[in-house]
Amino acid sequence: MTQREAALAGQTTLAMQRVAEKEKRDAEFIRAGVAAGTICIPANPAHGILDPNGFGNGLRTKVNANIGTSANCPDIEKEIDKLELAIRAGADAVMDLSTGRAVDIDLTRKAILGASMVPIGTVPIYEATVEALESRGAIVNLTADDLFEVIERQAKDGVDFMTVHCGVTLASLERLKREGRVTDIVSRGGAFITGWMIHHGEENPLYEQYDRVLDIARKYDVTLSLGDGLRPGCLADATDRAQIQELLILGELVDRAWKAGVQVMVEGPGHVPLDQVEANVKLQKRICHGAPFYVLGPLVTDVAPGYDHITSAIGGAIAAAAGADFLCYVTPAEHLGLPTSQDVWDGVVAARIAAHAADLVKGVRGAWEWDVEMSKARKALDWNTQIGLSIDPEKAGRYRRERNPEGLTECTMCGKYCAMRVVGEFLNKDYGKC
Repeated sequence: MTQREAALAGQTTLAMQRVAEKEKRDAEFIRAGVAAGTICIPANPAHGILDPNGFGNGLRTKVNANIGTSANCPDIEKEIDKLELAIRAGADAVMDLSTGRAVDIDLTRKAILGASMVPIGTVPIYEATVEALESRGAIVNLTADDLFEVIERQAKDGVDFMTVHCGVTLASLERLKREGRVTDIVSRGGAFITGWMIHHGEENPLYEQYDRVLDIARKYDVTLSLGDGLRPGCLADATDRAQIQELLILGELVDRAWKAGVQVMVEGPGHVPLDQVEANVKLQKRICHGAPFYVLGPLVTDVAPGYDHITSAIGGAIAAAAGADFLCYVTPAEHLGLPTSQDVWDGVVAARIAAHAADLVKGVRGAWEWDVEMSKARKALDWNTQIGLSIDPEKAGRYRRERNPEGLTECTMCGKYCAMRVVGEFLNKDYGKC
């Protein structure tokens, strides 16, 4: 029985109880959300060490980190280091996007699953295309059976959620061609599927055989993350007909997943101008009937390579405040190269800042209290408490140690002219003794 089937039957699972505990919510609230489809709990029973997290309405906005090998950087140990760093930085989920040698992709995934207590996601088309290239000589020689074999293999290993690009269809591609784009298709999975469809002149097997996808997902209780293969890769392509065509298809596939007892979330753009971010979220929520929304960024400008963790945090805060539930981090290395461990850390922290900024206005339990406690600690010049409450205590603590003489009550920015201390003295309050 899947989490969704249990919820519909009125049963509260251990995973639901754990999510309720983390979210400071009643377990019935979580069960009802899973039954309604507005909350999902990616929790494959085969992922034995998983400590489940919930994604969706009324819950804390979650953050995902992407890791994984590539053909140019096949070192599995480095990716395990990134996994551990991402979790330490506060990532709520991690996706393994490995595209190295086929033999290493399985090993990497199993190593990540064995080391991660947070949900793990994958994009099965990546492994399927690498295997097709190595064993059949070309990506387009991939067969539908090859793809479904990889989907089931990854599910059997314990993957909690999978991105499947079911909405890239012949009809949506035709809309893309008729309208035209600056950057065409930037989704790697979307590009693989598109190349296959054009070469064979056939429909996307993930769409045409969607019931087969659902059968595997239900068998292993894998949450489907319906991928945005036609997401905009630049501001000029945002909210165009191809993107909306795909979203309409995904909305229908959400309904079919729910009827099959399968949990589902929907992925979203991409590169989006500031004034279109909220509209994109509202549109997705309406078309997909409140299914959890998983957004990449969105990035709100195209001209900041090296700083795209900032461009995405700006868009992510707006998106989450408008109702997005799950932010995929973007690192400073986006558009430039494979992220380092430091890039992973910076990407997670930036996305967490965006998520928390949104949670403050969404009324997420505990969010406002966290900021109030920080404000009290600042007023009291209680540096240890400030550092402990920081999103990144390691960096905050390092700045405090390195930039202030030991024993200084204030900081070197203001010193004896500290506004907190001056006003406190006038109001006869005794600050700075903590």
